[in-house]
Amino acid sequence: MNHTPMVSPFSIRNVRLFIMFRVFFNARFYYPIFTILFLDFGLTLEQFALLNVAWAVTIVLLEVPSGALADTLGRRNLLVFTGILMVMEMALLCFVPRGNANILFGVFLLNRILSGAAEAAASGADEALAYDSLQEEGCETKWGQVLERQMRMQAAAFLIAMSLGAAVYDPALMQRIIDFFGLEFTASRDLTLRLPVFLTLGMAVLTLLTALLMREVRPAPSGRPLNIVIGSGKRVLQAFKLTLEAGGWILNTPFALVIILIGVVFDSCLRMAATLTSQYYRLIHLPEASFGLIGSTIAVMGLFVPRLALILVEKRTPLFNLIVMTVPALVGLVSMALFLPTLVGVIPIVLISSTMYLLRFFQSHYLNRITTSDQRATVLSFKGLSMNLAYGIVGVLYSLLVSRLRSTMVPAVTGATPEKLEEAAFTAAMGWFPWAFAATLAVVMAYVVWMFRRAGQTEQQS
Repeated sequence: MNHTPMVSPFSIRNVRLFIMFRVFFNARFYYPIFTILFLDFGLTLEQFALLNVAWAVTIVLLEVPSGALADTLGRRNLLVFTGILMVMEMALLCFVPRGNANILFGVFLLNRILSGAAEAAASGADEALAYDSLQEEGCETKWGQVLERQMRMQAAAFLIAMSLGAAVYDPALMQRIIDFFGLEFTASRDLTLRLPVFLTLGMAVLTLLTALLMREVRPAPSGRPLNIVIGSGKRVLQAFKLTLEAGGWILNTPFALVIILIGVVFDSCLRMAATLTSQYYRLIHLPEASFGLIGSTIAVMGLFVPRLALILVEKRTPLFNLIVMTVPALVGLVSMALFLPTLVGVIPIVLISSTMYLLRFFQSHYLNRITTSDQRATVLSFKGLSMNLAYGIVGVLYSLLVSRLRSTMVPAVTGATPEKLEEAAFTAAMGWFPWAFAATLAVVMAYVVWMFRRAGQTEQQS
């Protein structure tokens, strides 16, 4: 192994391809019109909710096994499989017929399962391959620089995808463009309905091609043999063994456990708040046409926040960085619960989004720094699993909270329309977010203090 540091980590082919993979995989043009797209195809709101549950369940079930398989079967192989899954999931939406409700729901269900499987397969494997490629060249200390550039380029691509995806979905706008060029066909709803999907299919093909160009890097064994075997059955068993070993390592490594627990608290609460932004925007009286523009504008932060995060991890302690995340998160949740009018109300979403950018950077930096190569993908998958599981639990709790609030409000708002009752329950529920976040974080920090004190006492006794 060559430990001579290179001038730039971006001279390493796998690192460049990792950045391209992340950009192509996440540049999904249907994101700004995600809910509307499903409904315009002919699905109901109830079916849309069930499909998202299927997506989340698929990720939770496959997150850790996929990471363990990446550590055994190879990270490149799993990323190639990810590209194939993405191509399949988008091709289904490109060509699914509209009209038959049963066929439509079945195809969309398969799409969500394939999408969840792709998310799980990519999670951890791409980072692990890029980091081990750096380590192979003695450049692992430059991982922060790689993360910064990756997040900035991903944010730029996301901004373009958000803007373009919403634009091509508008039949009137597309018709004006067609007329401008003197073309003779009509921009029908059926055509514009699929344009964001076709564009995302193009990204899926590029994702697959990028994975095929990667080179497998076999991680160093770090004190124990990897024992890669030929038989698929033995490989599966080894994957489960790696999963158990990685789980045990996390539980016995206080710093790793702290990073994951804090990530669970922040991500579950902030991601749920971010999921509800469209309803929040409506209640602060923003025009619906501005939702995509606001999302694109907020995405610009991804070009600058990684630079700040890199400075913070290099110059400040993890505790200081935790405080840096906590302050804007709390201010954002409290401000969101106040429903500040018009554009002032966008500020809480900016604060919440900034915190989520910082969280992703900090988690990746600290976990990769302390995790051994032979279980890196598995550990990173544990991180993804815990955060998705927590997000699902918070979603269930939020639904129960809204249901409870709605039932208690019925006597007070007798005669109110169902829409007004939903708005009142939503408004009341948002007031619970800052309290729930603060209380959960306090419990986790109390456990962290106890855990480190116990670890210190054990070390003294030894």
